[in-house]
Amino acid sequence: MSALRFERVWFRYGGNPVLRDLSFDIRAGEAVALLGRNGAGKTTLTKLVVALLHPERGYVRVGDRTTEGRVPEQMAHQVAYVFQHPDQQLFARTVWAEVAYAPKQLHRDSPGVERAVGEALERVGLDAMRDEHPYDLPSAQRKLVTLAAAIAQRPRVLVLDEPTQGLDRAGARRVADIVRRIKDERVAVLAVTHDVTFMAEALERALVLADGRIAFDGPAADLVGDEGRASDLGLDVPPAAQLSAALGLPHRPLRAAEVAAALAQDLDANRT
Repeated sequence: MSALRFERVWFRYGGNPVLRDLSFDIRAGEAVALLGRNGAGKTTLTKLVVALLHPERGYVRVGDRTTEGRVPEQMAHQVAYVFQHPDQQLFARTVWAEVAYAPKQLHRDSPGVERAVGEALERVGLDAMRDEHPYDLPSAQRKLVTLAAAIAQRPRVLVLDEPTQGLDRAGARRVADIVRRIKDERVAVLAVTHDVTFMAEALERALVLADGRIAFDGPAADLVGDEGRASDLGLDVPPAAQLSAALGLPHRPLRAAEVAAALAQDLDANRT
């Protein structure tokens, strides 16, 4: 069974359809990029996942239950959501209290809560900041606090809204590394992003919305490796893919390490 499934979902604001007959699923341990131009329906889709909104037609299923009749507080047992702007989420007086809040609400101070919070802070590199006030931290670290809070919930599905916005490349690589490790724990990840380099580093599948419909659903490498298609969908091509195209490589590696490996392989082949 998939971790998240949309089945023929329609949603409209007023008389205007925003999502049109949308169907897809995401497996446990799969990381998917959700892309599209502004107004394509990405935010509406994520709100449907956490039951902030409900479909007009069709259904959204998380695990073995649909979201029908459910509210975000009930969905928090299965879905964690990280906002684009961390200041929309932060409210506690210390980093530890912020990260511990949702697990305590969900698990009622069970012995595992302390462990989950400690592990989440270590994972994002903020264990030494546990007693700091979140608003005393730089914006990039505040973003990591909200990510740690989501990880500590131990969700089945993790939804990330522009997780690398406001981060430098080193911070974005840290988030990519965190996402890769979360996948190994069989968590499904859905990341709304415009950062195709982050997608190349952490997300193996791309789902592109256009006018409320799925315009592309497939391997991320196939999307950004096709410069014409990527351009038509309003996406940038990662520098590694641009370099591989300029070098005339037969395929389009998305990561710098893959470009280096492909070049080394070509050099070895030319020596023989």
